[in-house]
Amino acid sequence: MRIILFIMSIHVSTLIFGQDYTAYLTGQSSDTITQAGGGICLMGGATESDEAMQWFLNRANGGDVLILRASGSDGYNDYFYSELGINLNSVETIVFENAIASSDSYIHQKITQAEAIWFAGGDQSKYISFWKGTPIQTLINEAIKNRNIVIGGTSAGMAILGEYYFSAANGTISSDEALANPYNEKVTIDSTAFLDLPALRSVITDTHYDDRQRKGRHIVFLSRVIKDFNASPMGIACDEYTAVCVDENNHAYVFGDYPTYDDNAYFITANCNLSGNTPEICEPEKPLTWNKNASALMVYRIKGTIQGENFIKLDDWNVNAGGEWFYWSVENGSVSEYIADDHNCSTSTSVLEDLQWSQNKPTVQLFPNPTFDSIEIKSEEFPINRVDIVDSTWKVVLSKRFKNATLKKINISSIPSGKYTALIYNKHFPWAIDFVKIEGE
Repeated sequence: MRIILFIMSIHVSTLIFGQDYTAYLTGQSSDTITQAGGGICLMGGATESDEAMQWFLNRANGGDVLILRASGSDGYNDYFYSELGINLNSVETIVFENAIASSDSYIHQKITQAEAIWFAGGDQSKYISFWKGTPIQTLINEAIKNRNIVIGGTSAGMAILGEYYFSAANGTISSDEALANPYNEKVTIDSTAFLDLPALRSVITDTHYDDRQRKGRHIVFLSRVIKDFNASPMGIACDEYTAVCVDENNHAYVFGDYPTYDDNAYFITANCNLSGNTPEICEPEKPLTWNKNASALMVYRIKGTIQGENFIKLDDWNVNAGGEWFYWSVENGSVSEYIADDHNCSTSTSVLEDLQWSQNKPTVQLFPNPTFDSIEIKSEEFPINRVDIVDSTWKVVLSKRFKNATLKKINISSIPSGKYTALIYNKHFPWAIDFVKIEGE
């Protein structure tokens, strides 16, 4: 049994009651402006990893830390402000009582002043219903994009951070329930734009992996994203007491207490060496089968250590250290796992060959080329589902999803001038069209 020590300290704090929220402030009431270091911290639930939390708080650079939650109180305030040895101007917790609080100007101001935002555990359905489509969502995304704030969350707070997310709108679900029927009403997978973290695009997360046996349902989540959204998702998951911290270079470092405890993080993707790798059976009222000769998914499992030295690079999974590769598969609702050879998709040879072949297809057009502010993509024959703009290293610099579009204008003014490739996807195969972005007048 893991023993947890709680150290109590007392600081002068300000308590603010609003009709729709409660705020707990520890530290300075005046704002300080610092240059945040960016990054993402994903925590698997249970007690936080002190070292991961220090990583997170250091990236606030002495600024103001804001905790957002929909239950509980000020349990993070002293822990962040004084117990971890990181200098901060303030730590403030705001507990939302309902969705009306999302329109409150005091909360808006606190988001615009924060160098770090942490989402506590709880019920992610409340976070989504309270914040999605509100000024809270807008202001957080602006802070990520324009001020490079560091973002993190644990349990439900981690669950909302991927591009795709399990909303828990109809309650939680166990692996056995999800595997038996991937379209169980509780398997609520959402792709509606919410929190925009570039490093977590195409990602769906899950938490409490060791304590609540979440592996099976996470595979179902990935299957549903493929089936419902015609996408190529990736999974990131954490055991309890384990954290994944992603820096500005997309290196995902894993913190935990291994070897004292068996703390792991998991990075999951469809096996890229298999053509047409989608689930064989992913239908209502039928057990999931995604087998592909017991090698449907490639998984890199990393032990979390106190120093957090083991890692994987999220935009090139062949850059990694300290982990082990596995095959995962599902046959008639039963999950299997085998040790795998090293991952070998660094050049994505089969994908590149498909893209090269499809460049000559006449059904998709991109214009104007060269361009300085936008491109238009037209598909005469097949509707467009997604467009990824990649640079010369095949790093995605811009991604857009559509619902069966035949003509779309995409604003590219945010990317630097240079040579790019537009990867244009539909339900059949992708096209690759090269273009040049030039400086506007």
